[in-house]
Amino acid sequence: MSSPSRPAEPTDQPPLFDAAPLRAAPPAPSAAGADAEQDVLFELDPPPGAPGAAPAWTEGPRAAFDLETTGRDPHTARIVTASVVRTDASGAVTDEWEWLADPGVEIPEEAAAVHGVSTERARAEGRPAAEVVAQIARVLAELFAAGTPVLVFNASYDFTVLAHEGRRHGVEVPQPFPVLDPYVLNKQVHRYRRGKRTLGALCEEYGVELTAAHTSAADSVATERLAVLMARRFPELVRPAAELHEDQVVWAAEQAASLQEYFRRTRPDAVVDGAWPLRRPEDA
Repeated sequence: MSSPSRPAEPTDQPPLFDAAPLRAAPPAPSAAGADAEQDVLFELDPPPGAPGAAPAWTEGPRAAFDLETTGRDPHTARIVTASVVRTDASGAVTDEWEWLADPGVEIPEEAAAVHGVSTERARAEGRPAAEVVAQIARVLAELFAAGTPVLVFNASYDFTVLAHEGRRHGVEVPQPFPVLDPYVLNKQVHRYRRGKRTLGALCEEYGVELTAAHTSAADSVATERLAVLMARRFPELVRPAAELHEDQVVWAAEQAASLQEYFRRTRPDAVVDGAWPLRRPEDA
């Protein structure tokens, strides 16, 4: 999809990406308590499923998130529709949130052809973009605070769009953690798979029904179903969400480096951003 030109932004706005760590490291033991702590310094983590082990993400509630936007570039795209669904451990949907926004810019015809929302409809039926961004941020913040994993296909696109929208409208958006991305996960566990690796292609491969593709609600539900079926096929994905999140940061960087090396065979200046789940600012 083509993107509208990026509007000039004030240079005195706060940083788009918070440099603070996603999780604080535990404090070091004091000298007085060093002896008391010594016994646990070499304690091994319990195996998955053992008492005290963090549960695998498949064993608890989870959520899925999707955006449909005005264009391909996450630095300039504006939100048109958004959806968050929450499920229980069985995959039954327990809560749903959906939004239609007036992005404040023209929606290119190519984008409207994908998700079905025209500029005219967005202006007539959509809510102000700032209001929609604030509500999305609040729902996601509550999920992350509860430790609920949020499943997002190609997460670095959606969360980068949301981060830029937050900056435009003065809305604080949460740090995305923990996140599970079936796109990154599939590239890791099924490296030599042939063919497209789109949400539609993977849903077809795994037998996930994807009705009304490229609507945010349908894509959210399909993403959750796809992730669960992938975990059944690849048991190494049945792990705590926080661990998988940290691994995906590394895997996404490795995948991008490999793709960049391939592209540079014919385009020496090709750059593939491997930052995940937030892409780097354009001027980084």
